[in-house]
Amino acid sequence: MSLFLISIVALIAGYFIYGKFVDKVFGIDEGRITPANELKDGVDYVPMPWYKIFLIQFLNIAGLGPIYGAVAGALWGPKAFFWIVLGSIFAGGVHDYFSGMLSIRHNGASVSEIVGKYLGPFAKQFMRGFSVILLVLVGTVFMTGPATLLGNLGFLSIGSAKIWLGIVLVYYFLATILPIDKIIGKIYPLFGAVLLIMAGGIGTMLLVKGYELPALTAANIHPGGLPVWPLLFITIACGAISGFHATQSPLMARCVENEKYGRGIFYGSMIAEGVIALIWAAAAMSFFHGTEGLQAAIAAGGPGGVVHQISTTLLGRVGGLLAMLGVIACPITSGDTAFRSARLVIADFLNINQSKINKRLLLSLPLFAVGFSLSLIDFNIIWRYFAWSNQTLATLMLWASAMYLVKSNKLHWIATIPATFMTAVIVTYILQAPEGLRLATSISYPIGIAAAVIAFALFMVKGKKNTETPVKA
Repeated sequence: MSLFLISIVALIAGYFIYGKFVDKVFGIDEGRITPANELKDGVDYVPMPWYKIFLIQFLNIAGLGPIYGAVAGALWGPKAFFWIVLGSIFAGGVHDYFSGMLSIRHNGASVSEIVGKYLGPFAKQFMRGFSVILLVLVGTVFMTGPATLLGNLGFLSIGSAKIWLGIVLVYYFLATILPIDKIIGKIYPLFGAVLLIMAGGIGTMLLVKGYELPALTAANIHPGGLPVWPLLFITIACGAISGFHATQSPLMARCVENEKYGRGIFYGSMIAEGVIALIWAAAAMSFFHGTEGLQAAIAAGGPGGVVHQISTTLLGRVGGLLAMLGVIACPITSGDTAFRSARLVIADFLNINQSKINKRLLLSLPLFAVGFSLSLIDFNIIWRYFAWSNQTLATLMLWASAMYLVKSNKLHWIATIPATFMTAVIVTYILQAPEGLRLATSISYPIGIAAAVIAFALFMVKGKKNTETPVKA
């Protein structure tokens, strides 16, 4: 377990060293008035203490991804640790930080408006539609997943996943239309703390009971023979970098009282999520004594069954139940904010004031009708399209961040390098994936790399022109 412990230490060190460097490059202004104070409306723009915002942001972004994604990514063995650590520090942390801080600098603007400002009108229109689709997919995924888990547990003597789906749907609707401090601001900090404590319990018991990781090797130990590139970087998204986070950051950007809290809230939440992913990846690959045992467990009970078995065995019946409830709360509290974010994206686009509840209902009802319809489709199909869409949005947000840095005459490489890397990932994946073009790796690999090189070259050409006219937030 030494590699696991080293990875945890590396993530924490990344927050204090590289996170501070990113904060310095951006250049916070502690005297600058934030949207939470300037545009306070009692619904979405509500000032809150930084520690509450951190726990809410952490819970919002930590859906099923860092748990289910980490469990699936563990099939590649300890290689998953390298992506979680490097991805969280150099890609996900940067992505989350800039999606939050740029939103603060632009009156709490949603991700589509930020991308459009720095990448042009076409990108803005594309992102408006793309981000709403992604958010509805996220909300749908995070409706069906928790409902299934609650039904399997027979929680409150309700063993039907369909009944739980209805209950979750009603809760999502209320959390979407009510002021952010009425439900989200009151109970989410508690849920966030519970999730951290339970994950800490799982990690501690792995060490206490002496579980061992598979040996680190250059060979591909995935039982199905699936290649590391680019599948690992799509499978583990929320535990390393996730575009969904960029849709959540503006929610909290509208509540931040001072820019000095940005690093702890946005970059810090990504690092905390990376820790969660490390714990579940380590648990998945060690508990079942290797990747073949893990694959058999996934085939028998799915990721939810894996999580339940690990939790009850390591923490006992009561501790396992609490851990499972933490795992269930995690996606629920991401799903409701996904629908809330979709409402705000559409409101920004149509310039509809959201202070009155009838205006919020006007936008929310159609979103939930679509989400419910999608919940009737096979969960695995929804998840596959969500995974690629998620990383595509992250890539666009990184390019927008890089362009902001260029226009501001700041060090753009902190965003340009991960943006180029992720461009290669998403292009390669969609060319060879079953839900994509299904091309051979001999074709998809060179085209993916070429696409990344071309994107980088176009960025440098456009960026050079933009340095003459620095941007003002």
